[in-house]
Amino acid sequence: MTINELQDEVIAEFNDFSDWMDKYQLLIDLGNEQKSLTEKDKTEQNLIEGCQSRVWLVADNIDGKLIFQAESDALIVKGIIALLIKIVSGHTPEEILNADLYFIEKIGLKEHLSPTRSNGLLAMVKQMRMYALAFKAKEGK
Repeated sequence: MTINELQDEVIAEFNDFSDWMDKYQLLIDLGNEQKSLTEKDKTEQNLIEGCQSRVWLVADNIDGKLIFQAESDALIVKGIIALLIKIVSGHTPEEILNADLYFIEKIGLKEHLSPTRSNGLLAMVKQMRMYALAFKAKEGK
């Protein structure tokens, strides 16, 4: 599936709920489904700067596609990173860099997060794009 198809799927899933408490529960469930990182991946260098909570993000390039894994010590944040992973993981660096992540706006996530969580969300997206940029640069060599 393309990034946009995955975003549309997420938007449809969130539109099934009108109450934000249910949407938060969906985020928490997504986070709980996420596979935990190993202790060796929970390093200072994998920590995303700009997040109020602790969020570790790792990326591997497998056959030209980036595979992301992450973990957070906060339930909602773990759900947010799981959502981002669901959408961008398994795509090429080029696709990730060119993606317009419109789902964030469409599901109303930004306006339902505290300013610090909203900044954290932007930091997560930025870090994923930085990985994509780094892997794209490596491929170019």
